[in-house]
Amino acid sequence: MSRVGLFRRLHQRRLPDDPLVLPGPWDAASARVFVEAGFTALATPSAGVAASLGYEDGATPTDEMFAAVARIVRAVDVPVSADVEGGYGLAPKELVERLLEAGAVGCNLEDSDGGVLKDPRQHADWLADVRAVAADQLFVNARVDVFLHGDGNPERAIERAALYVAAGADCVYPIAAPAGVLPLLRSGIQGPVNALARLDGEGPSPTELGELGATRITFGPGLQRWAAGALEGMAGDLQKG
Repeated sequence: MSRVGLFRRLHQRRLPDDPLVLPGPWDAASARVFVEAGFTALATPSAGVAASLGYEDGATPTDEMFAAVARIVRAVDVPVSADVEGGYGLAPKELVERLLEAGAVGCNLEDSDGGVLKDPRQHADWLADVRAVAADQLFVNARVDVFLHGDGNPERAIERAALYVAAGADCVYPIAAPAGVLPLLRSGIQGPVNALARLDGEGPSPTELGELGATRITFGPGLQRWAAGALEGMAGDLQKG
């Protein structure tokens, strides 16, 4: 079975207490750590990769992002999906070609630009073009930014999600959705739903998010920031001698 086929299968028939948990590596070394820990697939976070390259979130040059994804893919033997933000202004054909060249099995695509929500129908048309070019070679995770940059209305998120699923998205990601609205989102969205898990102990665990309706769990840049915080503490101890 191909890696993208395996990645698709990992999203199917998930039990509520067993969502697909996808750690977010920011470089080759972190990717190997996650695979050695037993994770069967990974999903890069654009903000985490940006930090590892010395950029602010959203400021990574296109070539550097794809090169970073390629290094992560080469370092492991499991499927890797790539967060490529809003697609960097690339035409669908070039975007798909560059993802496949990097070895990614999937992509995360945002429906906002500069903190402003895109027109959902225009975005759906663009997603449909990406799907038409990619065919079955990529797993498309369509991010819905209503809770991040919109009014937080769950019904509006469901409406946008429906357009993206109809356009061919394999999964929908209502990022930053409050845990309490996940059951409503689950009931209104066809197909897999991605939820963001927090690492500060303030939110539900991955298992709890699965029980609320999430099919898969990602962490955004949380793991990279946690690692940087741990390193900061160690550096402080070294400085003290």
